[in-house]
Amino acid sequence: MPDTRSPLDTAAVPLASDRRKKPGPRHGLVLTMTCAAMAMVGLDIAIVNVALPSIQRDLSISQGGLQWVVVAYGLLLGGFLLVGGRMTDLLGRRRVLLTGLGLFTAASLVAGLAQHSAVLITARGLQGLGGALIAPAALSLLAVTFREGPERNRALGIFGAVAGAGGTVGVVAGGLIADGPGWRWAFFINVPAGLVLITLAIACLLADEPGGRSGRLDVTSAGTVTGGLLTFVYALHHASTHGWTSAGAIAWFVGAGVLMAVFVWSEKRSPAPLVPARALKNRTLVAANVTALLGFGALFSFIFLGSLLMQQKLGYTATRTGLAWLATTVTSFAVSWTAGRLAAAVGVRRLLVTGLALLTVGMVWLVRIPADAAYLTDLLPAFLIAGLGFGICGPTLQIGALSGVTESESGLASGLLETMREIGGAAGVAAVSTVLVSGTGLDGFRTAFAAIGILAALGAVVAATGFRHES
Repeated sequence: MPDTRSPLDTAAVPLASDRRKKPGPRHGLVLTMTCAAMAMVGLDIAIVNVALPSIQRDLSISQGGLQWVVVAYGLLLGGFLLVGGRMTDLLGRRRVLLTGLGLFTAASLVAGLAQHSAVLITARGLQGLGGALIAPAALSLLAVTFREGPERNRALGIFGAVAGAGGTVGVVAGGLIADGPGWRWAFFINVPAGLVLITLAIACLLADEPGGRSGRLDVTSAGTVTGGLLTFVYALHHASTHGWTSAGAIAWFVGAGVLMAVFVWSEKRSPAPLVPARALKNRTLVAANVTALLGFGALFSFIFLGSLLMQQKLGYTATRTGLAWLATTVTSFAVSWTAGRLAAAVGVRRLLVTGLALLTVGMVWLVRIPADAAYLTDLLPAFLIAGLGFGICGPTLQIGALSGVTESESGLASGLLETMREIGGAAGVAAVSTVLVSGTGLDGFRTAFAAIGILAALGAVVAATGFRHES
């Protein structure tokens, strides 16, 4: 009997002929490769932050230009994730992953060799663009390699552990590199890692089938949503530095709103919408994305604010700050491994509510931070509780977002989740920065930690009401 599945369902699916067998050695290679690729993207978000003073000194970058070393990466990463996810479905997971890895690796080499700020900032933007292709392709590969249920949950638990640890490991690595071989190695280390991953992807992923795919990328929708997301992320950054009511910030937010309105109009008229209406009717997918927006906003803000607190108020060095985060990193990593296994037994809804409630408790603990705070009694408990909370949430959000999603839309679902991760992080950091500067001294930090706690609590409420009770 002939195969009646569409080419979109069968192309670029690793182990497509062996999907019903138990995971084998190649499944392990796919898991290892995708985890490493995602870790590289997550690591680069944080690793540069600690090295910024060295970069500024060596390249004579102004304070205004220095922020673009960070902003350029996050701007293109957040702006292109949704399109990257849809390209994964339409062009093939292997092809998009290889393109992203190649771009990220080449841009890292250029960044490490940069002798001028413009070259470094451009390279950082290209790194972000490469990351926007890597992230959804990697998550989509896991979705189609492992069967939905305990098998996929275990894989996503491991994937979530690695992805969740990337940010805090980046802070640790950034401190050691800045005080050791120098900031250029924050970029150079990506080159051999990228080449190894490219080799593994070529060796262990089935080739994308040429042609014969149903569907196309709507250029108008892709352009407007990417432009809208790019403008929105920049508006958040502009508002955090120039004020939320400044004319410039308002203009950028209005521009983002106009572009997103055009996107919605284009989607309604398009025969091949970027985000099919059926995806928005998937209650679990929508709940996972809204929860991710708030949850990742709380996590990224926590890392940002905690790093500032230790270095600006408690006198920690870059290396000591990085090592202090090991409590959160190790806890989150360990818990994530088991969270995937618990999802089937406990349910996505209960796990997310529990994890976000723990993150809230950690922030409440930090609201009482004293001026002479000791790490063991004043910081460590909150760091451990927050690590436990997000270790539960990270893989559980991925499980929820990919539940009931067809293989032909797994890239889109992955892209949506990763977009919420980046947009949530950017919005959270921008909002918390505003709260911080509106206060004075430690009072500003205490109020900002309270704001992060509110974000996490709102995420718990969304998870409790958005997911079905049986989830």
